[in-house]
Amino acid sequence: MAKKKPAAKNPATKTSAVDTSTLQSFAPLIPSAPWCLILGSMPSVASLHADQYYAHPRNGFWKILQAIYGGSIDTYDKRLAILEEQNIALWDSLQHCVRPGSLDSNIATDSVVCNDFSTLLSQHPSINTIAFNGKAAEKWFRKLALPTLSQADTLTLRSLPSSSPAMASLSIGDKTTVWRDTLQPHATNP
Repeated sequence: MAKKKPAAKNPATKTSAVDTSTLQSFAPLIPSAPWCLILGSMPSVASLHADQYYAHPRNGFWKILQAIYGGSIDTYDKRLAILEEQNIALWDSLQHCVRPGSLDSNIATDSVVCNDFSTLLSQHPSINTIAFNGKAAEKWFRKLALPTLSQADTLTLRSLPSSSPAMASLSIGDKTTVWRDTLQPHATNP
């Protein structure tokens, strides 16, 4: 991967019910020849503290990818190896925002700044699919990034149910089925 670890720990990640710290997303994780970019909205408090994508133990992201592609998710490096082997990039729709806690519904609308997708997609023209890990990731991308992209007509956009435990209307098995249907053409361990 072009970047093995997210950006340095965010000093503004301590949260409380009244916290108004600006949260900073991680750097993108980009394999050598990415075909797909999976987007979240903004890392959770647990992820920011651990300095790892999808670090909350109840978030199903890594379990879903393991069910689709195989491999081990025992360590963060092994988790990243799945992305590298499958040529899947990982990032967030938002560069920074104010959000007390981890819920996307708590993101202060007037605080959001989108990541620079124009540059990322120009540097990685092999990305032809963007898959959204949840509705907030899709909402912010479509609202802030898509209208600015010269590559918009060449991208396939796919909605996925959030891997977050806050999205409890689907089981991890049901979420995996939907994710597999989206990512199946490239699955090596269906």
